[in-house]
Amino acid sequence: MDHQHVVRAVRAEEWQRVKALRLDALRDPVAPVAFLETLGQAEARPDALWQERARGASHGRAARQFIAEGPDGEWGGSVTVLVEEEGTTDFFDVPVEKAQAHVVGVFVRPGLRGTGLAEALFAAALEWAWALEGPALERVRLFVHEENPRAAAFYRRIGFVPSGRVVEAESGAEEHEYVLGRT
Repeated sequence: MDHQHVVRAVRAEEWQRVKALRLDALRDPVAPVAFLETLGQAEARPDALWQERARGASHGRAARQFIAEGPDGEWGGSVTVLVEEEGTTDFFDVPVEKAQAHVVGVFVRPGLRGTGLAEALFAAALEWAWALEGPALERVRLFVHEENPRAAAFYRRIGFVPSGRVVEAESGAEEHEYVLGRT
């Protein structure tokens, strides 16, 4: 990594920056194969949602959003980890059999891709997920759009493997599940 960025969890009061980074991510040319949400959907969300999202991702067990902050204060990227507890249902209405983490919202600004920033964000996210207690998480998972081979290659390189589970997104495209088990 370039060592100029500091990876840290977002703070609740940074909701406007959380919103701005998400909107930037959704403006990226690869957004249609990287995110299930569209720019229009995100722009239509009320400030209260962004405030709650930042608050919820700043503390507690349910979620954590990590950002990479440059020396100039600009956020260069982000990864969010959602905890899916045993006995609940996931985003696709499938029962969650064991506590697990679900990585979403992975974004690195185009000029910073290939610098190690994504690895640093994932290192922080995975460290946080594996450190959770009561109960410990069994695995970390994420979904990759069928037309996003760059992301799939990155996830395989850092240890994720395809589980074989495929779900259909609202767009009709296939999303492939990748998992990383507790070692």
